[in-house]
Amino acid sequence: MKDLRKLGNPIEFWNYFYEISQIPRCSQKEEKIRQYVKNEASKFNYDTRIDGIGNIVITVPPKEDTSKTKIVLQSHMDMVCEKNLDIEHDFSKDALKLMTIQKDDEEWLTADGTTLGADNAVGIAYQLAIMKKIHDGSLNLGPLTLDLLFTVDEERGLSGASQMDKGMIDGKYLINLDSEEDDEFTIGCAGGRVFSVEFEKVMEERLSEKDKIPIKISVSGLIGGHSGMDINKGRGNAVKILIEILWKIDSSFDVSINTIEGGNLSNAIPRESNAILYIDKSQKVEIDRFTKEIFPKIKSLYNVIEPDLTIKLEEISDFNKNLSFNNNFQHKLINLFNLIPTGPIVQHPTSKGLVHTSLNFASIHTLENKIEIKISTRSLTGYDKDNLFERVKSLIKMTGLKYNIIIETIYPSWFPNFESEIVKTSKRVYKDRFNDDVRIKAIHAGLECAFFSHYYPEMQMISIGPDIIMGHSPDERLRIKSVEKIWNFLITFLEKLVEIS
Repeated sequence: MKDLRKLGNPIEFWNYFYEISQIPRCSQKEEKIRQYVKNEASKFNYDTRIDGIGNIVITVPPKEDTSKTKIVLQSHMDMVCEKNLDIEHDFSKDALKLMTIQKDDEEWLTADGTTLGADNAVGIAYQLAIMKKIHDGSLNLGPLTLDLLFTVDEERGLSGASQMDKGMIDGKYLINLDSEEDDEFTIGCAGGRVFSVEFEKVMEERLSEKDKIPIKISVSGLIGGHSGMDINKGRGNAVKILIEILWKIDSSFDVSINTIEGGNLSNAIPRESNAILYIDKSQKVEIDRFTKEIFPKIKSLYNVIEPDLTIKLEEISDFNKNLSFNNNFQHKLINLFNLIPTGPIVQHPTSKGLVHTSLNFASIHTLENKIEIKISTRSLTGYDKDNLFERVKSLIKMTGLKYNIIIETIYPSWFPNFESEIVKTSKRVYKDRFNDDVRIKAIHAGLECAFFSHYYPEMQMISIGPDIIMGHSPDERLRIKSVEKIWNFLITFLEKLVEIS
């Protein structure tokens, strides 16, 4: 690929972005990136603080004697670790393979077959570049003190923000660097709940060895994406498509399911899924005919948005696990999963295009003694968020199956204030720099500002960032020239916030 130093300004940003991409940093595995951030601060003799959960803060003192203003710049250190099935990549040790591509008359940075991690490597790189340039004197922000906050485990459940030591930061303003459109700034977000449900597995041997054939049904080639930002784009959910197929087959034939697998992270729309089931040899021709009729009908629902959707049924010869789901257990489970919705549930009544409440059926896994599903619900109001959870819980109760619900994360909404000083200033700076109006919005995805706004109610907050598309999927890419645009805005924005304080 191109030398990153030739991608644009500031050079410091691109150098840091490359170095960050070489460091494994999946959620809950942030030790190496945290040490890297700490080492960079130590080079310039800046103080660092690390709290009990692993968040780190660097304090960059003012060049002048008296600090007039204190501002927090914030990003998260972890990334979504997703890859295509045909890619050999170990996220625990392998560096990302960066490359540039041309698309839609733009130059983009992406990674070969994996997520790029621009979410939120761009935030880390902006922070470290500002720190370095202040130290070497090429950037002077006068009487400004900066707290550079780097949080952990944002992607898995915002636990770095939710469990942060409240004494880590203070300031009048907080600028979150985790947004993904350079002409839209975020000042509010939905709250959410992530929970898993474990069903006690009931197995039996339902067919004699000589009568059964193991087959595999797989769903692949979907776009996926962010379960908040992309939930209203009509993209297919691989888990729900597979369940739809299994329900139709289970309702029409005497089949025995052995395993169901699909999805990974709660905040990613699942792209791939598969199930292994036994069929009677006498049913094979009829099931082949049946699936050849329904597969094209399902694909036709997504033929514009999901052109690469692939649904396959294949006989497998190297599978010798004799047990399958108990018949009653199987029917109840498949009926339940078929009823659980996914996607937008309610649209915002006045903000066009804004999802008010949604559900992501994020994953399903067959484990030794249980079936585990993971669900993420989001809403702009706490009431609707709770209500949707209760509706899912009611469906589960009706099955009579033995289950256990585990709440993994509950996070609040961030209520937007369109008249705050930080919002008005951002609009003026953007207009002055680019002779255009920036869009100020609330989003359906969750942001760490939801927690910060509760911890520090007097602190004014905004979220900004360059153009990133296809986040949380191996097609994630960063628009290169957008990086310099947001850099120029950010530096002027900081200067103006100092002036008005």
